[in-house]
Order: sequence, then C-alpha cells, then structure tokens
Amino acid sequence: MPRISAVDVVDVRFPVTVAEPGGMSCAVYVVLHTDTALSGHGLSFPTRAEAAACVDAARYIAGLLVGLDVDGLAGSLGHTYRRLVGDNRSGADADVGRYGATAVLNAVWDLMARFARKPLWRLLSEMAPTDLVAACDFRDQSGVLAEHDAVEMLEWLAPTRQERIRHLARVGYPAYTTAPARLGLSDNELRRWCRDAVTDGWHSIKVEVGRSFDRNKRRLAMARDELGPDGTLLLEANGVWEVPEAIAHLSELAQFGPLRVERPTRPEDIAGHATIRTAVAPVAVTAGEQCRDALAVKRMLDAGALDYLQVDACRSLSVNEIVPVLLIAARSGVAVSYRGGGAGLCGPVQHLAMLDFICISGSLIGRLIEHVDVSQQHFSNPPIVQPAWYRLPAGPGYGARMRTESLVTYRYPDGTYWAGAGSRGR
Repeated sequence: MPRISAVDVVDVRFPVTVAEPGGMSCAVYVVLHTDTALSGHGLSFPTRAEAAACVDAARYIAGLLVGLDVDGLAGSLGHTYRRLVGDNRSGADADVGRYGATAVLNAVWDLMARFARKPLWRLLSEMAPTDLVAACDFRDQSGVLAEHDAVEMLEWLAPTRQERIRHLARVGYPAYTTAPARLGLSDNELRRWCRDAVTDGWHSIKVEVGRSFDRNKRRLAMARDELGPDGTLLLEANGVWEVPEAIAHLSELAQFGPLRVERPTRPEDIAGHATIRTAVAPVAVTAGEQCRDALAVKRMLDAGALDYLQVDACRSLSVNEIVPVLLIAARSGVAVSYRGGGAGLCGPVQHLAMLDFICISGSLIGRLIEHVDVSQQHFSNPPIVQPAWYRLPAGPGYGARMRTESLVTYRYPDGTYWAGAGSRGR
C-alpha cells in the first residue's frame, strides 16, 4: 500500500501583463509524493506579499503527512483535517497558515481521488452521506448546521444523483467568461473581446467596473451592444466603492441590465452589502468568497447581505470547509457562484460545482462557473469548456496538477522566466 514519502512545496508566480504590466499571479503549489508513482497536487493563491511565508507554512504542514499510509488516510480524512489545521505551530488560524493549509488539503483530496482513480466530484458523490459529513468541519457550527441535518440533506438527494450526473454528461454545467472583463483593456479592446466571446458562443460575460461614472457607462453600453438584449451581463467591482458610491454607480448602470455585481464594497462590510442590496435591486449582489466557514456565511445570509454566494476553492480550507458552506447555502435557498480567476483555479472549482448540483442543491438555477483562459495551459488536465458549458471532468484528481515545464519556467525566484527577468526589466 502506498505511503506518503516526500513533499514538494513550490512558490509559483505567473506573469500578468494584460491589466497589470509587470505584475504576477502567485500560487503555493504542493505535491505529496508516495513511494509509488501516485502523487497528489494542490494549490492556493496568496498575495504577493504573503507568498514566501505561505510556502514555508505549507512546507511545515505537509511535513506532518510524511510516512502516512494512503489507504489509512482515505479512511480518516476528518481526523487528518483536524490534525493539520489544529496544530498551533502551523498558524492555520492566520491568513498565512490558512493559505498554506489550503494548498496541502487540496493536495490531500487530489491524492485521494487519484488513489481511487476517479475525478474528485465522483469520489465525493459516491461517498456515503455520513462519511462525507465526517470528513468535513462542523466544529462550532451547531447553531448553523448540525451534522445530522447535513446528513439528512445529502440523503434526501441521494436517490436521484444519477439523473443529475447524466444531465451533466449530456449538457454540462453553465459558465460565464471573464476574458472581456479586465479594466486595463481599452474601450476598443473591450468591444473586440466581447464580440469575440459572443462569436465563440458565450452568452454570459463579466465586465469590471471602476470609479469613473462615464467610463463605466461607456464600457457597459459596448458590452450590452455586443451581447444583445438577451445576454447575461455580470459586473465585478473588486470592492472599490464605498456604500453610497456603490449605490450611485449601480443605480445608473442598471439601465444596461446587469444580472448581478460582485464585491460592490469592502468584503468585510456585511452591513454595507446589505444596504447596497436593498438599494439597487433588482441588480443582485454577489459576495462571500472571503467567508472562511459556514458560520461566516450564515452571518452574511442573516444580515441579508447577498443574493448569490461566491465560493473560492483555494481560499477556504478545501473540501472540508467548502461542503458545509454549500450545504448552508442550499438550505437557505441561495445560489452559489464559483470564482475561477486564479491561475489554474478553474480546474478545482468545477468539481465543487458538480458536487453541489449532484449531491447538495440539486439545482442549476442561477449557478455559473467562471471561466478564465489565462494560465490553463500550465496544467496537465485543464477543464474542457465548450463555450457556455463546462464538460463533466473525466480524469482522476482535483484538476490542479501542473506541467513540469511550467514549474521549471515559473517557480520563483529561480525559474527560467524569473531568472531572466532582470535582463528584461522585471
């Protein structure tokens, strides 16, 4: 039986040149090696300032797994989670520790799926409800979602899982593209992006908005013109507005028929989101990716702060925290939107969306997965996305295995790209 024999933790940084010349997208990349050819791969996405410290945290946390039997690990996923995040030395309650632990836990789930020779969505969908709940973190959440309630929710949809799997195999999971959304694009470039997206078959696109009234109106008019009256227009504000500013902007931009706006103000301002949501309806508010667990999500829901919950597969502590979040959203009747903006994030997030539809919410109404083409070529099994639809993943794992040549090129600071950055003017 294979055992975890070694770990690699790599600081990987991809250059960002479209909207932020000279910028970089940072990732903590963890590989759990075994004494066979089997390995597990996981990612998280810290800020540039945190990246080096997050790599150190991940290296320490992953080291706790060395020597463990993979089969035994598969039977004790909840215990393993608590061991990794409950060790005070790992700092898993701080941002740095959480990013490190997230990458390690994502690698653990990838390893489990590869060990079972299944895509992660299938591994999770075939788990007994009691086993899936036992693998997750329901500590301190008895007032939010008790474990027995979670089991009952999963059991309720279990008899019809195969129907939804067949639907995904036949049709796919709905998606939107963020290719045209970058604020750094000129007006002409934005129009061309939108036109190309529509030509390629996309009917849902997301466009960034900023502080300039005139520029926002001009760009959304272009996007709506290219989309036509029936296309779905989504907005990304990145938290740049104060609450009164957000209300003023969105009241003016409502004429272009956006379905929803992401992060209209600072993520931590729950009351502000609630105020905006009330003021700008029927434009919906999407938020919550900063929420670390179901308790934080419940606070936003109780405050009336969102219409759509946004989930980030590489910010929460992997499947162990995300499944309870999906359950509380489903019980509250709130649709989940899946962020795919990080390098390689589209791969893992598709598995969570499929799991939610198959086992948890049973619904596709209002659900969309973000699709971003950037950096997908660096991963060995990127999502198959036929415009507007993610296809059901068939390969084993969680979708985060990076190509060797990309690691050699973009590992920081000694990858071939960064080693030559001085001569290019980093």
